[in-house]
Amino acid sequence: MVVIEPVQSIGEEENKYEKVLPKTELPVKGDDESAATATSSSNSNTAGYASDGFETASEADLSDDDAVEKEEGKKGNKEDPVGPTERDDNAEQQQQVELNQEQINEKALAEANDAKLEGNTLFKDGIYEEALLKYDIALQAVSSVPSSVELRSVCHANRAACYSKLGKFEDTIKECTKALELNPNYIKVLLRRAEAHEKLEHFEEAIADMTKVLEVEPLNDQARRNIVRLKPLADEKREKMKEEMIGKLKEMGNSVLGRFGMSIDNFKAVKDPNTGSYSISFQQ
Repeated sequence: MVVIEPVQSIGEEENKYEKVLPKTELPVKGDDESAATATSSSNSNTAGYASDGFETASEADLSDDDAVEKEEGKKGNKEDPVGPTERDDNAEQQQQVELNQEQINEKALAEANDAKLEGNTLFKDGIYEEALLKYDIALQAVSSVPSSVELRSVCHANRAACYSKLGKFEDTIKECTKALELNPNYIKVLLRRAEAHEKLEHFEEAIADMTKVLEVEPLNDQARRNIVRLKPLADEKREKMKEEMIGKLKEMGNSVLGRFGMSIDNFKAVKDPNTGSYSISFQQ
């Protein structure tokens, strides 16, 4: 007996494959637009853009910026290593140094004044050499103290007085000059230096000091009288120096002319009263 297998039609074969394949649904038009919008939004967020079109930083960018800011903060701290506390400490130390220096200066001034007073006592007792030492000690004590100008000027003036009493007029002039460098209008010192110049017959220099006194004190009678008294002495000394100079020139001329059998006496100068010029004539 022959069994005949039933032959499946083409339609049945297609239905068979249709059952095997997964069922998919085609989206409608409205769903396509929603999907497109969702895809576009997803892509837009992934690319880093906000829905309103402005650029925003991603989380990676923000973390990088935070790292840069921290690094710059560290650099900033390195550029300013001195904190407020350390600056305050430095200011306090500077203030302490200034206070200490002020105390040192005050102590030096007190020591110098004591030495000066001891020198004054010795001067009054006529012990001039020891008085000089005391004044020198006072000067050394305040040599670097800015506020000691007046004290140093007085000490130099007192040393000049000591040298004057000892008859050392060159030293008197030196000390007076030092005092006047600190106090140019020190009248007492100007008069003392003028006196020392007069002792050494420096009449021109003495007159210059007296003139300076009159510039400071126009009514100073002592300076005025001294100028009147010193001018004739200065003129006399000038003429004397001129004669001495002419005498030396004659000696020099005679030493040269003597080789030729002549001397300065062979030449006579005659002044012309009209012109004031001189004519030289030779006399055998």
